[in-house]
Amino acid sequence: MTKRIAITGPESTGKSDLAKALAEHYQTVWVPEFARDYLNNLNCPYDYEDILKIAKGQVKAEKKILKYSNRLIFVDTEMIVLKIWCVVKYGKCHPWILDQLTEQNFELYLLTDIDLPWQPDPLREHPDKRRELFNLYLDELKKRNLPFEIINGFGQQRLLNAIMHVEKRLKIDH
Repeated sequence: MTKRIAITGPESTGKSDLAKALAEHYQTVWVPEFARDYLNNLNCPYDYEDILKIAKGQVKAEKKILKYSNRLIFVDTEMIVLKIWCVVKYGKCHPWILDQLTEQNFELYLLTDIDLPWQPDPLREHPDKRRELFNLYLDELKKRNLPFEIINGFGQQRLLNAIMHVEKRLKIDH
């Protein structure tokens, strides 16, 4: 059975790089953030309904890639990200996202810390709210009593910290 690990956290905290590096380390697959391609191909500003389309696309992408996994799959972005995005941007969240959040079943969540420097990107919106956003993720994980670890450090050390937590929490080795 494939163990699913979610990489979650605020924007510009290295989620994509970490998911890719972990997949390479464990010789398995990872699910990229669906929102990035979706927004890059959108020829207008996104709206509330686009976030629902992104959430559905993320779930579909994970299901499609899951069959290629090797014991583990790393998912860059999941429903906590989409819930927080909706609530911060629009003050509300789609019921479908909330339902999916209740149903998603990850063995481990890796919450990426805000210790990395902000990287400007046209798709990123909140360089001044990093601590506030991090705390929203932390509160959501705690409130739902989900298994998580905070991942910090720079470069290779960040990856090694993540590997240590994956192996400790899931009792696996590579």
